[in-house]
Amino acid sequence: MDVAIVGIGIHPFGRTPGRSGLQQGAYAARQALKDAGVEWKDMQFGFGGSASAGSADALVNELGLTGMPFMNVANGCATGGSALISAYNAIKSGAYDIGMVAGFDKHDRGAFNADPTQLGLGAWYGETGLMLTTQFFAMKIQRYMHRYGISTSTLAKVAEKAYRNGVDNPNAWRREALSEAEIANSLMISNPLTKFMFCSPGEGGVALILCRGDRAREFTSKPIYLKSAVMRSRRYGSFEVFAPSQALEEVAGPTIDASRAAFEMAGVGPRDIDVIQLQDTESGAEIMHMAENGFCEHGEQEQLIQAGETGIGGKLPINTDGGCIASGEPIGATGLRQVYETCLQLRGDAGVRQVPGKPRLGYTHVYGAPGVSAVTILQG
Repeated sequence: MDVAIVGIGIHPFGRTPGRSGLQQGAYAARQALKDAGVEWKDMQFGFGGSASAGSADALVNELGLTGMPFMNVANGCATGGSALISAYNAIKSGAYDIGMVAGFDKHDRGAFNADPTQLGLGAWYGETGLMLTTQFFAMKIQRYMHRYGISTSTLAKVAEKAYRNGVDNPNAWRREALSEAEIANSLMISNPLTKFMFCSPGEGGVALILCRGDRAREFTSKPIYLKSAVMRSRRYGSFEVFAPSQALEEVAGPTIDASRAAFEMAGVGPRDIDVIQLQDTESGAEIMHMAENGFCEHGEQEQLIQAGETGIGGKLPINTDGGCIASGEPIGATGLRQVYETCLQLRGDAGVRQVPGKPRLGYTHVYGAPGVSAVTILQG
C-alpha cells in the first residue's frame, strides 16, 4: 500500500514574540488541514514532537478534543523525520486511513544546552565543553577536510548558497544574502567554522496530512507519495555527536545505513533524485552528508560546490529553501520542513526557488544526536 502526503502547512521560522511554540504548531496544522480540504475531526491519529515547547499532543487543546490517539516523538534533531516515519508505518500497516504529523519548537536564544546525564554520560563530558555541539562538529569537519582536501572556501560557499536561497523563502529566518568573504571572515566560533556557517536554535512549526495512497486524489490533485521512509541509529564504531570515545575501528554511520536502506526500499538510486534536502547544522555537515547519502564520492564535494552544482539550477540542487542555516532549527519541525519544501518542489509550487525540469523524485535527510538519521524519498 502506498502512503501519500496530501496536505502541507508551515508557520514561518525564526522568532515570533507573543506566539508560543504550541500555537505555531497549531497554525501549521490548520494550514495543512486546509490544504488537504479536510477537518480536524477527520484525523484518525497524530504523531508529533517538540523539544522545548511542551508536548506535541497538546495540539489537541488547540485543534479539538476528539479522542483521537496522538503520540509524542522525541529523537533529537531527527524528531520530525521520526514522527513522519511513525505515521507512514501506521498507515502502511492498514491500521489507519488518514492522519497528521506535526512538529514545532520555541528554543531559547543561544546554543542548545543539553544535559549529559540524559544521554547516559557523566557530568565530566559537559565539563570538558563537548556537550556544546559546535565543538564536535568542528572536530569532525577538521578531520574530514584533512582527509579529503576540502577547503575553507568551500565551507563558506555552502553557507553563501543557504543565505541566497533563504532570500527567496518567505518562511526562512535569515533572508539576507551574505558573500563568501563575509561568511569566512565572520566571528570564529569553533575552528574552522565561523558564526555564519552555523544554524541557530529558533522557532517554527510544520504539519503534514498523510493518507492511504489509493485515497490520495480525494484530497488533492497533486499528491506526493512516500516511496520510502527509514530511520537508523548508530552502530559501535561510528563517529557521532555525544560519543564519549572513539573505537579503534571506524564503521559507517547511521546516515549511510539509512540512506542505503531508503534507496533499496524505493527501488531507485542517487542519480534518480531531482531535489535534495540534507541536514546542515553547519556548513561541514552538508558537505559530509552529500557523500554519506550517496550523492558523490568523498572529496568530490570540493569541485561540485565550487562549480555551483549544488545550487537550484545545478545538477545536485541541495537545500533549496536555505536549509537549517537560513531557516534556523526548531528541533521538532526541522525534518518536516525538509519534507514541506520537497513537496512544494515536486508539486511545482516553489516559485522562484523552483528546481527546473519538473522534478519527480525528492530526497530528505535529517541527522540528530546522539547518532540518529532519518531519510525519506518522495515522488510527485
